[in-house]
Formats: sequence, structure tokens, C-alpha cells
Amino acid sequence: MSNPLVSKILITLGFLLVYRILAYVTVPGIDVSVLEQFFKENANNALGLYNMFSGNAVERLSIISLGIMPYITASIIMEVLAATFPALGQMKKERDGMVKYMQIIRYATIAITLVQAVFVSIGLQSMTGANAILVENFNTFVLISTVSMLAGTMLLMWIGEQITQRGIGNGISLIIFAGIVSAIPSAFAQSIKLMNENALNPLVLIAILVVIIATVLVIIYVELGERRIPVTYAKKVIMQNQSRRVMNYIPVKVNLSGVIPVIFASALLMFPITLLQSSTNEIAKMFADFLNPNGYGFNLFTFVFVVFFAYFYTSIAFNAKDIAENLKKKGGFIPGVRPGTSTSDYLNEVASRLTFTGAIYLGLVATLPWVLVKTMGVPFAFGGTAVLIVVQVALDTMRKIEAQQYQSKYDTLSATGL
Repeated sequence: MSNPLVSKILITLGFLLVYRILAYVTVPGIDVSVLEQFFKENANNALGLYNMFSGNAVERLSIISLGIMPYITASIIMEVLAATFPALGQMKKERDGMVKYMQIIRYATIAITLVQAVFVSIGLQSMTGANAILVENFNTFVLISTVSMLAGTMLLMWIGEQITQRGIGNGISLIIFAGIVSAIPSAFAQSIKLMNENALNPLVLIAILVVIIATVLVIIYVELGERRIPVTYAKKVIMQNQSRRVMNYIPVKVNLSGVIPVIFASALLMFPITLLQSSTNEIAKMFADFLNPNGYGFNLFTFVFVVFFAYFYTSIAFNAKDIAENLKKKGGFIPGVRPGTSTSDYLNEVASRLTFTGAIYLGLVATLPWVLVKTMGVPFAFGGTAVLIVVQVALDTMRKIEAQQYQSKYDTLSATGL
């Protein structure tokens, strides 16, 4: 590996290490042992899911307890607004406008973080009782915890942006990846402990491992799958004084949206869950129970939201009109399809068929493993969402490392004149 690549990998690992250290920086005024006991009792509900995505930072009430989800929620809101209002969509396409666009997302992140932090701080009293709060003045504690969690989320957002700009891979995705992976050793140790206590049948554990391996293999198979649309370019060959056609293709992935729909769906569901969990209202508690990640309602909504965001994000990321115009400018065309509008319509049709397959695949992977594990009567939660995020982020990071290696080789050949 070249030195620039090694530097980027080390920068990425360094920032992820800082992220994991921040997960142990507790908000002042909290008895950590009381919170840990509370989260052990709620490991299979919404709080357990939120705790998993934060890398167990929630059970310590770390300053990064809210994780990167407020930033993702703000990004979802801005994506919807950009698709609704043309002026905002145009701002996103321009270089200077993109800077303003990202600044708006940051301000929206601050607002969402403040709302969630206040609700979480107030909800601690109703969820765990006053024993968890060491500060005499409760209002002072709410102020301190809100400011602490706001600072932690903004720092986490900055770390994600630094990884994207200076490291390897997407910083936000890698932060979620690191949070999920950090929980694997404790989950493995818990499984061994349950098996030793005869609370978990070894055959059931083997069946879970089979489900995990099968899920990983399916994800890799689909993620590497693509539809190659042939493209013909007319090219003059002066030496032979004749025309010939050079064949090429446009790769269209089966899953055009990647891991974004799963992350968006999780963020969208976690935001109301956070508010509902901290409420003492009976109706709010009823909805919170319905949206329990260990229940069918939550997984049904997960499937629906994943499918929706798969279509939504693909419509933004895959611009058939721009591809058709670029092909026409370069003298390229798809055999049997007229350049221009016909090419754009054809590409949209292909992308729509692939998106349907990809969306159903994402929805099933995000929910089906949970259903299988649920039928086995496993005493802890396991869903395909975590596996999907981990595998997709790992594949994406590997692709970017390979691309960086190829770029380094080209730079070396250019410098040596070979």
C-alpha cells in the first residue's frame, strides 16, 4: 500500500478511536450503575436498539448518547425539502449552494439534538426514578445534560465529516458501523453465558449463526449484482481510414440506494420512539409499546420505510436525464434506443425494475432475520438491519480502498513517465 493510503486509513482509525473514547465520557450528574441496570432490563425494546446504534453509549448516558441520528434525521428532512422545492434542489447542485445546504443541515441538527436531549433528560426521572440523578436541582441537571449531549453530537458530526474528507469511506456510515461492531464481543459473551446456564440451546445458537452467515452471503451476492446496459460509441480510426464501433456499458446496480434506506428508516423510527419512551402519557406509552423493536409493528414499519426510502433515494441519486444527455454529447447511444428522451425513459424503466427488486431485498433482509430468530424463542434481539449496515459499509469501504490503490498506481506511472 502507498503512503497516502496508509495515512488515510490511520486517520480513519484514529477518528474512530476518538469516537469510541467519547462513548465512555458520561454526562455529569448520573449514577452509571443505575442506568446500566435499567438498560439490561430494556435490552429488547427501543432503548436497546438505540443503545446498539450508539455503541452502548446510551446505557452510560455518554455525551454522544444521541449518536449521529439527529444529523441523519436533519439530512432526511433536507432531502425531502430539496425534492419538493426546486430552488432548494438547485442550491444543492451548485458548489457554493452546497456549502449553504450543508450549513442548513448543521443548524437543523442542532435543533433536533436540543429537542431530543431535553426529552431524554426529563424522561430519565420517569424511567429510572430520582436515584439516577445526583444533582440536587433537577433543572440544572437538564441544562447540563442537554448542553453536554449537544456538544457530543456536534463533535460526532465533525468527526464524520473529517473521516469523509481526509480518511477512507463515508464518515457517518463508518461511525454507525463502529458502534454496531463494538457490541459484537459483548453479544458473543452473553450467548456463551446463556448457553453455559442452559438458558440457550446450543442448536439454537448454531441456527442463529447459520442465519447470520446466510444473511451476509445474500447481502454480498446482491450488492455485487448489476445490470450492464450496452452502449455504442462511434469512433473514427484514422490509421485505417474507416469507422468502427467501440462497445461499452452502463453498470446499474441491483441495489442503487445502498445502505442509506436502512439508516434513514432507523433514524425516522428512532426519533418518535425517543420522544414516546420519555413520556408518561398512557397513549404515548401504548404507541411506544407498539413500536417496540422486538414487536411486529416496528418491523412492519421498518419494511415499509426501507422500501419507500429505496425508491426515494434512487430517484435522487440516479439521474437518467443527465446520463442520456452525456451519452448524446459524447456520441454514444444504447443499441435499439434513440438518443435523448427515449434513452432517458429506457434508463428510468431499467432503474425502476431494479429498484423494485432492491427495495424488496432491503426490506426482507432488515426484517426477515428478526422473524426467524423470533420464532426460535431467542432471549435477545437480533435483526438484519445491523448485519446489513455492517456488510454494506464494509463492502463500500473496501471498494474505496481499492480505488485509492488504483489511483496511486496511476499517479506513480504518470510521475515516472511509463
